[in-house]
Amino acid sequence: MRDYDFKSIEEKWQRIWEEKKSFKVETDPSRKKFYLLEMFPYPSGRIHMGHVRNYTIGDALARFQRMRGFNVLHPIGWDSFGLPAENAAIKNKNHPAAWTLDNIRTMRKQLKKLGLSYDWDREIATCHPGYYRWNQWCFLKFFERGLVYRKNSTVNWCESCLTVLANEQVIDGNCWRCDGPVVEKEQEGWFFKITDYADRLLENCKLLEGGWPEQVLTMQTNWIGKSFGAEVDFSVEGREEKIRIFTTRPDTLYGATFMVLAPEHPLTTALSRGTGQERAVDDFIRRVRQQDKIDRTAEGGEKDGVFTGARAINPLTGEPIPVWSANFVLMGYGTGAIMSVPAHDQRDFEFARKYGLPVRVVIQSADGDLDGDTMAEAFTGEGNMVHSGRFDGLEGAEGIRAVCDHLQSEGIGKPTVNYKLRDWGVSRQRYWGTPIPIVHCGQCGMVPVPEDQLPVILPLDAQLGNRGQSPLGTLDAFLNAPCPRCGQPGRRETDTLDTFVCSSWYFDRYTCPRNESAPFTTADVDYWMPVDQYVGGIEHAILHLLYSRFFHQVFRDLGLVHCEEPFTRLLTQGMVIKDGAKMSKSKGNVVDPDEIIARYGADTARLFILFAAPPAKDLEWSAQGVEGSFRFLK
Repeated sequence: MRDYDFKSIEEKWQRIWEEKKSFKVETDPSRKKFYLLEMFPYPSGRIHMGHVRNYTIGDALARFQRMRGFNVLHPIGWDSFGLPAENAAIKNKNHPAAWTLDNIRTMRKQLKKLGLSYDWDREIATCHPGYYRWNQWCFLKFFERGLVYRKNSTVNWCESCLTVLANEQVIDGNCWRCDGPVVEKEQEGWFFKITDYADRLLENCKLLEGGWPEQVLTMQTNWIGKSFGAEVDFSVEGREEKIRIFTTRPDTLYGATFMVLAPEHPLTTALSRGTGQERAVDDFIRRVRQQDKIDRTAEGGEKDGVFTGARAINPLTGEPIPVWSANFVLMGYGTGAIMSVPAHDQRDFEFARKYGLPVRVVIQSADGDLDGDTMAEAFTGEGNMVHSGRFDGLEGAEGIRAVCDHLQSEGIGKPTVNYKLRDWGVSRQRYWGTPIPIVHCGQCGMVPVPEDQLPVILPLDAQLGNRGQSPLGTLDAFLNAPCPRCGQPGRRETDTLDTFVCSSWYFDRYTCPRNESAPFTTADVDYWMPVDQYVGGIEHAILHLLYSRFFHQVFRDLGLVHCEEPFTRLLTQGMVIKDGAKMSKSKGNVVDPDEIIARYGADTARLFILFAAPPAKDLEWSAQGVEGSFRFLK
């Protein structure tokens, strides 16, 4: 085959597939199904080689399963709400809707040129009212089940995007989307109670073993962060307040020689009042708020603190111990307060040595030679309890149980399970997202919009700008709405939902995407779900993948779905790199898929992608490899 006219060949077959709807499927209980899904793209403008790799891998698997006789669902859509569209609109004096829809048209055309075997009749875009009305419906169902609440809290604030971020969206102290710095601020907002499902999400990780990469399961397990220990109340000398701490080592209570509060803890300021330490504490809090959370808690990082002027009472020894505030304690874990046992915790040890605080050994090593005055580092190993009164001689789990029983009998503590996981903050102070279906009424409070009034339409005439508050707050026509309960004048909620809400259930919507009476039907979702093979990046391990599992468990409790988990198998494909680095415009190492397709054809691009590296490994782009694939096809 000397003349390989790839252009006419590919155009011919792509036209035939489209005209005959070759990859269109229907729910058919008489046939065995296979649901193959790649994570749907954000319509950022044009596809890149990362997209090509992701969708080529998925397409190969879909075609393979069709040849095996399966009824294969292989859909595509657009994760089309979010900050980039709004930021691009502000920059280019365009509207996010126009920018997004134009990008969808471009990327749809590019994907079709790749010859991917999608059922295009199931295409969805999350910015369409026909989709986001069901985001609002989900919000209302969660609200009815007590899984939604509003509170004032310390939140992550992206100074570039000017919006709140969930904990999972802060990567090494920076915004997951723009990589800009994230600081903390006080803000009122809406939260989903994902913590109510912490145990189930953790337990179900066992069901995914063998189908999901071990690394992803480990990341989710660590993020949920379940730990067993005790809550203990410390009285404050001369005050009514109590300081509650969580510890996984109640057997070391006798060695607590000081306490530490997070700078954000409300008692940090309160306890300093009237002690002469007010100014020092206030200055310390202001300084620490500018520090990155990752740096604050990094192993070996500088331990910085201030004495609050208050003293707490060790509940087992009756000894007054100083209460400090330190940068390495965060409000986001436990109670935001710790008992410090420097002899048996390295961070506490470093802090104690820096500030001249006492070190008391209460767990003795087998050698029996530990001395608090001469120790060079904390002893964190196993041993017998010493200098611990009635508990001397007890070891490990036995000592922990005995101390917990004593704390509970005395009413000063109790055995407790703690989680690192925090509730999902879903409020965003931006325009391009799903309006939250709540009306604020002076008489009735926060009132859900009735289901028959959905969707609450996102208006197209908002004034965009970097104000740090939702542009929806500037539109009287949107803001002013009667209270659904009493009919009196009210005001609509102006925050929009986190875009990850859109992607937390889109795989269910694909099973019947044109349904106007429900997000999906039981018959369709029971046939197609779970997704048999999911393909996407590992960067979503504790974002999209955890949120999707949470939504699925809520849907199970609502009786909407019946399978245990949404994704049976997960493939996390590697990146496409060039010259040893991830492709990016700033590095000048980007390869345009359109140029490759125009010069060599889609089959060449796909062949090279599939053969150059195993799917889970990074792929080094090679012009020679592309040429070799082209020659092979000729």
